[in-house]
Amino acid sequence: MFKAEAFSPHETLAASLIAHAAEGDDGSHDLAHILRVFRNAMRIHAGEGGDGRILAAAVLLHDCVAVEKNSPLRAKASALAAEKASAILAELGWTAADISAVGHAITAHSFSAGVTPQTIEAKILQDADRLDAIGMVGVARCFYIGGRMGSGLYDPFDPAATNRPLDDKRYAIDHFQTKLFKLADGFQTETGRRLAAVRDQSLRDFLSAFMDEI
Repeated sequence: MFKAEAFSPHETLAASLIAHAAEGDDGSHDLAHILRVFRNAMRIHAGEGGDGRILAAAVLLHDCVAVEKNSPLRAKASALAAEKASAILAELGWTAADISAVGHAITAHSFSAGVTPQTIEAKILQDADRLDAIGMVGVARCFYIGGRMGSGLYDPFDPAATNRPLDDKRYAIDHFQTKLFKLADGFQTETGRRLAAVRDQSLRDFLSAFMDEI
């Protein structure tokens, strides 16, 4: 059950946008993800500043278009979400400048899009979203998505990819090296970098423990 107060101090905005926040059945990009990213964003916002209303709207709508990880449209997902978000906000009477600010933040948040964030709100959203891809939540999401895509957990004969190319479409554990370990170096804000360092270490500790068990 949706509880607007979880998005305080932007609960009124959340109540008007939550119906558009997530579509499809992807449990790694569901309402729980939206709330985690919101909390990350508000924590970074407290240290970095920016327009909280713009940021909250961008968080709430950043995944409003669902595109599977293995879709050829994946790199365009954030642009498609920005387009849909802009139409939603226009219907709510937002100004063109504010809509543009939200749209840019949404477009730039995606790792796949390769768009550099230019505003503090865009930088915060990108950091907040990437925080959800590392740490223990990142581990859970990695294996969830791997299962959703039909990947195996790991290569039983070469789990560390010592003598084979990394292939995260075939083995979920390979995603740690192909992407997850690279994320901490790309954070945009000082607050985000500090939070990312802790979660990145959690990722590395998990992989070490995992390898010990297999």
